[in-house]
Amino acid sequence: MFQEDTIAAIATAVGEGGIGIVRLSGSGALEIAGRIFKGIHGREVKDITSYQAAYGHIIDPDSRRMVDEVILLVMRGPASYTKEDVIEIHCHGGPIPLKNILALTLRMGARLAEPGEFTKRAFLNGRLDLAQAEAVIDVIRAKTDISLKMAMNHLTGNLSRAICGLRHNILELIAQLEAAIDFPEDDIEEVTAGQVDVAVRQILATLVKMMSTAQTGRILREGLETVIIGKPNVGKSSLLNALLGENRAIVTEIPGTTRDSIEEYINIRGIPLKVIDTAGIRDTNDKIEQIGVDKAREIMNRAGLILLMLDASRSLSAEDREVLGLIKEQPTLVLLNKSDLPSRLSQIELAPWVEDKQIIAISVTDGTGIEELEQAIVNLVYSGQVYQGDSVLVDNVRHVHALTQVKIHLEEVLNTIAANMPSDCIVIDLRAAWEKLGEITGDTVSEDIIDQIFSRFCIGK
Repeated sequence: MFQEDTIAAIATAVGEGGIGIVRLSGSGALEIAGRIFKGIHGREVKDITSYQAAYGHIIDPDSRRMVDEVILLVMRGPASYTKEDVIEIHCHGGPIPLKNILALTLRMGARLAEPGEFTKRAFLNGRLDLAQAEAVIDVIRAKTDISLKMAMNHLTGNLSRAICGLRHNILELIAQLEAAIDFPEDDIEEVTAGQVDVAVRQILATLVKMMSTAQTGRILREGLETVIIGKPNVGKSSLLNALLGENRAIVTEIPGTTRDSIEEYINIRGIPLKVIDTAGIRDTNDKIEQIGVDKAREIMNRAGLILLMLDASRSLSAEDREVLGLIKEQPTLVLLNKSDLPSRLSQIELAPWVEDKQIIAISVTDGTGIEELEQAIVNLVYSGQVYQGDSVLVDNVRHVHALTQVKIHLEEVLNTIAANMPSDCIVIDLRAAWEKLGEITGDTVSEDIIDQIFSRFCIGK
């Protein structure tokens, strides 16, 4: 599916830097580069060996003006990222040199690449499957080393191989059943309904195990939205600063200091947490503070984890009880702050509110309990399991949806077998499951879904 046109885009981030890259891909990439690049000692693009860098200048062929001093890299297809001829022009990393070189390539016949079009061409030309292509953006957006390991795991094809293995097992069942249906007069070994039942249950077990990793995978990919709540002046901002290791939030003894939410990404032992420090929840006549309180309540409803802070040096107040009444069924860690002071918080009084919640005594002043808090977060995310770098985790909403549909179809196969229905009825759901799995790798996906996926990429990737 090689494209006839040639695309060009700036491949490096917007802003100033030591080096910027303009990338071209397509059948005309070498010719376009040859018209604007003048190598040292007259070296021409067509004479440059693949994966060999050449020093020279970009020259406007009309004005003969030098645009920039560059290094040019040639990657001839199919041994390139897109499997097409690819040119990379490494120039000075200012916005003007990059813009001028890109404009020159467009003037010479290239067109501006659409978001993600380089990776889309890699997919369409068979270098990557769809799951691997989606992993490219996860590598770029990884927030921790573990997030990066998971994304690289998918990029190298571990998830794809697991999906292809399931598809192969289902296809074998389909082939055996259809052969017996289409050629009843031939001496073909017919697979029994009991054998199909056993095989499908084994596939389902593998599928369910894979799906059980979805929550952990999503958190590692997107981050765990974590909100710190409590009454004013209980230590919420101090906890944010302690987790960050810097004074990000203003801390004073005056209640209501935090009026708006403060958001920061924090790396907790490889787990990306999007931590939100909210305004203290209380009744107030201050309109600005009340907006912050209302916003805190709204954030709580969507949070993946709540860190509820109480002052262990004081007995429960009406404001504490109001906050405790908000946590309901949401995942919550109850933090008893100021544990370095004499405790006045009655555990008996607290128990009805937090009987199913983990309670951790901390002191943001001297750091007591912070390591225990971090370990509790790790346990929640991994459900007590240890993530290995080569493990397959499902981290993509589209993949989870497809796997859910596969599970439904396979369960319907078992129901069909239990009802003693004919083999062709079994095949219908087996084939539907096989096709749904193919949507993950891109073997059976629609063009609309492909366009939607790559539209989320940045231009130049």
